Amino acid sequence: MKLPYFPNHDDSSFFNFVTQYHPGLMPGGQGSMPSNQPDRAGVSLAVPQATTVLAIKYQQGVVIAGDRRATEGFQIADRRIEKVFKIDEFSAMAIAGAAGPCIEMAKLLQTELEHYEKLEGMPLSCEGKANKLGQMVKANLPMVFQGLVVMPLFVGYDAARTEGRIFKYDITGGRYEESDYHAIGSGGKDARNTMREHFQKNLSEADVLKLALTALYNAADDDVGTGGPDFVRGIYPTAKFVTAQGIADVPGDRIRGVYDGMIDLRRSKET
Repeated sequence: MKLPYFPNHDDSSFFNFVTQYHPGLMPGGQGSMPSNQPDRAGVSLAVPQATTVLAIKYQQGVVIAGDRRATEGFQIADRRIEKVFKIDEFSAMAIAGAAGPCIEMAKLLQTELEHYEKLEGMPLSCEGKANKLGQMVKANLPMVFQGLVVMPLFVGYDAARTEGRIFKYDITGGRYEESDYHAIGSGGKDARNTMREHFQKNLSEADVLKLALTALYNAADDDVGTGGPDFVRGIYPTAKFVTAQGIADVPGDRIRGVYDGMIDLRRSKET
């Protein structure tokens, strides 16, 4: 379908449209930095970094969660940053890396899928959405050499397969599907170790939420870049369920309850 004000552009992809006509608006596209700026490759930029995020499959779909801390060197840049975003009714994305470009990419993907559905009259498939995100990560490669790394974790409910799906990416846009769970970010290894030890097929909603929050708690215990639950300020990780019924946010009170029980149990084992 040709756009009325751009007769030479007949692609239903908003991402391709912006890349062609307004590259300066891309999170990592050409024109995002002035051409007269010196090459900054190898220079460490002081930008907020966001970690840790994870996703786990369960009976009804998949849960995706992340902590709330953003760091800048050895300082905490933000205690309440959102790292888990609803992309459309059946998919969500979590971010790790340079916070600004990561958030821009999440918003661009939201617009891309909405634009495609309006022009084509039907939504992209779950795999098609994952492929679109891979194209955006690949387009950000020039900014990786400036230190602005974007590492997303994408999940969606696939109606054709009647299951939740988890996709991870490398910095070149390579897309890989995980069968059960995955975690990325500075605390990703610690979170994966916890999930590897306790994961079971067909977990219930309550059990998979507890596992996700436990993995984030253990990651925060060992990784300075990952924030644990802050009971004083009332700051807790973000979690969303992605199922055939759509996206459901996990209330903060429910997350607080899981952590209260977890900490009480650990205290009882120490006495």
